[in-house]
Amino acid sequence: MYEPIRTKSVHSTMAGTSSDFPHRSREEELDIQLAGHLAALLAVTDELRALTPSADLDAAAERLAAQVARLRGGRTPLRAAPAAAGDPAALHRRAHALAGRALVVAASRADTSAAILAAERMDAHTSALKPLTATH
Repeated sequence: MYEPIRTKSVHSTMAGTSSDFPHRSREEELDIQLAGHLAALLAVTDELRALTPSADLDAAAERLAAQVARLRGGRTPLRAAPAAAGDPAALHRRAHALAGRALVVAASRADTSAAILAAERMDAHTSALKPLTATH
């Protein structure tokens, strides 16, 4: 009833050849993704530090930088000097969202230290938003 396929499938020929590009494992992909989320959170934390300096934000920035360096094989993240301008409430909301994304990835790769740090940052940004949203 059906005629057999006489040529090889494009998918099977591609799967059978050696690739010209490196493949990463799921763990490596998750490391890259987690490092990206934590680096973005570090950038927002640095912006908040410029607006509202505090020892908590300073400590958080150092811990975030250490986690990013660990995930990137010892390479420290680039950090820019942010301008002291912006809406602190919007930055706290953004930081909370980034910490949430980092928490999801850290949990999926079973990285306890990064998950704890992300959860602590979510709590800190939630707490920081309470007085800011009450005044607006």
